[in-house]
Amino acid sequence: MDVNRAQEIVDSPKEFVVQLNNKEVWIDSVDSTTKTATVHERSGDYQASKTVRVDQLKELGEADNRM
Repeated sequence: MDVNRAQEIVDSPKEFVVQLNNKEVWIDSVDSTTKTATVHERSGDYQASKTVRVDQLKELGEADNRM
């Protein structure tokens, strides 16, 4: 994923499914300068967030359109 798309997902009112290492995560914020994002696992604790490179994230599509 690129930085612009990650920011679009954060800003969107829609819910998108994003994975990091085959685990679904929420993108909390994006830093375009460092090309990183702060994420936390969808099923996990919000306080257990971590910062990762945006190119490690994989978008699977809109949550409502998943099969």
